[in-house]
Amino acid sequence: MAGRFIISKDERGAFRFALVANNGQTLAVGEGFPTKVACVNGIETVRRNAPEAHIDDQSGQEPR
Repeated sequence: MAGRFIISKDERGAFRFALVANNGQTLAVGEGFPTKVACVNGIETVRRNAPEAHIDDQSGQEPR
């Protein structure tokens, strides 16, 4: 299993998603969406784009 997306509502009533790994670690959190449909669309956008996403390291530091 490759993890899961969890949808929740925040204190302002916006829908948010979190991508959570099998070990329970949160890997990414989406912005607040006004509707659940918009939140699910955000998840689908991540699913479509993440497999081909490259790392754009603007930190100026070498990985250690």
